Amino acid sequence: MFYYLFEYLETLDFPGAGMFQYISFRSALAVIFSLIISLLFGKKIIKVLQKKQAGEVVRDLGLEGQYQKKGTPSMGGLIILASILIPTLLFGDLCNIYVILMLITTVWLGFVGFIDDYIKIFKKNKAGLAGKFKILGQVLLGLSVGLTLYLSDDVFVRERVWIEEPDNALLTQQQEEDTQKTGEYITRDVKSTKTTIPFFKNNEFDYAYIVAFLGEKRQQWAWVVFVIVTIFIVTAMSNGANLTDGLDGLATGTSAIIGTTLGILAYVSGNVIIADYLNIMYIPNTGELVIFASAFIGATIGFLWYNSYPAQVFMGDTGSLAIGGIIAVFAIVIRKELLIPILCGIFLTESLSVLIQVSYFKRTKKKYGVGKRIFLMSPIHHHYQKKGYPEPKIVIRFWIIGILLAVITIVTLKIR
Repeated sequence: MFYYLFEYLETLDFPGAGMFQYISFRSALAVIFSLIISLLFGKKIIKVLQKKQAGEVVRDLGLEGQYQKKGTPSMGGLIILASILIPTLLFGDLCNIYVILMLITTVWLGFVGFIDDYIKIFKKNKAGLAGKFKILGQVLLGLSVGLTLYLSDDVFVRERVWIEEPDNALLTQQQEEDTQKTGEYITRDVKSTKTTIPFFKNNEFDYAYIVAFLGEKRQQWAWVVFVIVTIFIVTAMSNGANLTDGLDGLATGTSAIIGTTLGILAYVSGNVIIADYLNIMYIPNTGELVIFASAFIGATIGFLWYNSYPAQVFMGDTGSLAIGGIIAVFAIVIRKELLIPILCGIFLTESLSVLIQVSYFKRTKKKYGVGKRIFLMSPIHHHYQKKGYPEPKIVIRFWIIGILLAVITIVTLKIR
């Protein structure tokens, strides 16, 4: 909102109004405001949750310090959501298609998580929202995001194309309008199913390769593959973040690290000069996502103030489902979704530990009549708790691993 106000004031030569045109300036404001909202209003929201008796329901899992968490307010994800949405609405370009998608993602999955928490806490139903409805919400969001990226005219990638004989006679009228001739190269804006992945030529992978056998129709069907991948990633990441939210500060700190990395990737992908220097895919208008990423970083760090050990509040599904979805959609729109297994290695490991544990238990029970376990307990952070590691030590070590994975993710931009 302030973005448009100061854009208007700039036309009136209002002193300092031009500062709002700079992404770096608005990003700094977004971080500051999100921190202020989470720190100042977070305490008030916690008190309200305490009065409403929105306390955590603790199951007997035999973990050290488990019962100390009983009664700790949940649904603290409301703090995170407010700290993301308000600064983005104030300082972001609300006409930007990517910002719109991120706002919808935040509200959508935040609402799904809120319903789940409401049923658990106020309806005293430990099962919460039925799993099929959670999955339905995630799938619908993934489908909406995938189709929007396919159908919207505001979503495109700018490519450099080599022309052997750079002559305007070789170009169609549309190409003359949409491209600029630079020496023996032309640049053109195209709807593309390309994405970023290390070890491939130019660090790019086209989903059309998967359906290359379809010949001339492969590009159309590539979008079907892209939408399916989008649905899968949104669902997997949302649930992965939810599983990681089991120790004080674990999901919050890990998300802050991931959010910072995605903010950097959005900035370089949306800056034509840096993208050209790094020889990575340039996606016009994604630079505006840095404002959203800054609000996300400020929100998670601010929430960590109250969520660090011993936690004064838990984010609940209100926060965890939204955080996972935000990370997934953000990575998809900047075409870095195939880097998620590296960047979000913590979330991936947590999810795999549950999948492996459950699958092995069912298999051995069917075969031997008694189910066996690979881990002492899953998700894997509880395995280390069972082994006697203090909760803060587990969390900090996971953060360190998360930082290492973030660095590796950025380094992959130069691996070819």
